[in-house]
Amino acid sequence: MIIWDEHVADYLRLRRQLGFTLAWDEHLLGQFTELLDAAGTSRLTTAGMVEWAGLPRDDGGAGASRAATRMKAVRSFAIYMNAVDPVHEVPPRGVFSHQARRSTPYIYTPDQITALLEAAAGLRRFERSRIYPVVFGLLAATGMRVGELLALDDDEVDLDTGIITVSRGKSRDPRLIPLHETTKVVLTEYAVWRDQRDRVVADDRTPFFTDHRGRRLTRFTTEYAFEHVRETARLTADGARPRMHDLRHTFAVTTLLGWYRSGADVAGLLPRLSTYLGHTNPANTYWYLSTIPELLAHAARMLGTVQGNMQEAGA
Repeated sequence: MIIWDEHVADYLRLRRQLGFTLAWDEHLLGQFTELLDAAGTSRLTTAGMVEWAGLPRDDGGAGASRAATRMKAVRSFAIYMNAVDPVHEVPPRGVFSHQARRSTPYIYTPDQITALLEAAAGLRRFERSRIYPVVFGLLAATGMRVGELLALDDDEVDLDTGIITVSRGKSRDPRLIPLHETTKVVLTEYAVWRDQRDRVVADDRTPFFTDHRGRRLTRFTTEYAFEHVRETARLTADGARPRMHDLRHTFAVTTLLGWYRSGADVAGLLPRLSTYLGHTNPANTYWYLSTIPELLAHAARMLGTVQGNMQEAGA
């Protein structure tokens, strides 16, 4: 009988030697081959892969994006297995095809970020004026994802060294976020204020950001507060509806623009920004270069300079 976990391990080892991370693929293939083992299946079939990829979630939900992601993982594995033994089938391209669309990022100006924080400081009830200026300010100052910030535990925010450890990001690999001295001061002041209240510990985890009852902040209440702050700061003119996540986009774009304007080696620094932002695929960082006109112009000029230097060197 075929030993699927060994083939999966060999496949992942080969792909990772080529520079792929495949953390999510490993998870999906583990699920898929567990079913193959349970059914005593020794051959990959297109029908079996299509059926598995299209299975709904446990809660009954489904979607083209989810099915396409699962199919992409098993199809790539099937190509490898087919090369090992042609008895394994390879599904055709385009099954559960899904074209992901990324929204054009809204880039806040410094004045708009200031207006957001001032509006957050004016929030009423439930001590939100002491909580959300710090939350939104930290998003703007570090480029963290909203979910990463809300998931922070007390022991992941080292205010002595000024280092935040993100251990529950999308990449599943912990990463370190250094804090500017001014940011550290604000977080320290918040922590002193927060520690005067009881906090709810769940699953042996003590949250860093809490609501007025000491419970971990939720995405719902944070989104609700942000929408109120956005309206108060008058950032919805002309139909614009900037999101909290756009604070992350603003951080990335501002960093890149600063590098370009200072003449830094952006190509050499981009991988560092990818690591800092927690991008497992560098393409997610390069995406900013093609989305923001000024960044695209800078990149085009740099490419022209490089090509010119190469031509001179060859002359």
